[in-house]
Amino acid sequence: MKMADELVAAYNEQVTLELASSVAYLQMAAHFESSNLVGMAGWMRAQAAEEAAHADRFIAFILDRGADVKIGNIPAPTTDFGAPEAVFEASLNQERAVTKSIHDLFRLARKNDDLASEPFLSSFIDEQIEEESTVESILERVRLAGGESSALLLLDSELGARTAPA
Repeated sequence: MKMADELVAAYNEQVTLELASSVAYLQMAAHFESSNLVGMAGWMRAQAAEEAAHADRFIAFILDRGADVKIGNIPAPTTDFGAPEAVFEASLNQERAVTKSIHDLFRLARKNDDLASEPFLSSFIDEQIEEESTVESILERVRLAGGESSALLLLDSELGARTAPA
């Protein structure tokens, strides 16, 4: 079943947002790497890979539906983060923007009676619950550390155990 033009455009916007998120996470990883927080850098690199994988899933869905993929402009991410708390706040804001976009896409699919989109997008809705919860938890732990270097290094070590998706 062919998708409505406005739905194809919205899917393409989602691809662009997922790729922009990936680039933003790579910038956050570079920030942590330059601050010698290699565990946090690794966590952000894994997050970047996950966002790129999401973009790939959206691209495949668009193509499977017989539509054209048109990736939009990806803005340069911010490079001015400061302390780890600010980086994880930016990460949480990024995840919330992605969540809102997926919810809007789901509503648009319903408006267009595009039944094939609902199960596909539902998996992303579920994933975003997990994404926001994870980043909120990390942010709270960073806040609890209160800038104490030993606590931040412990959290850094823990976050460094995360591996990128296969």
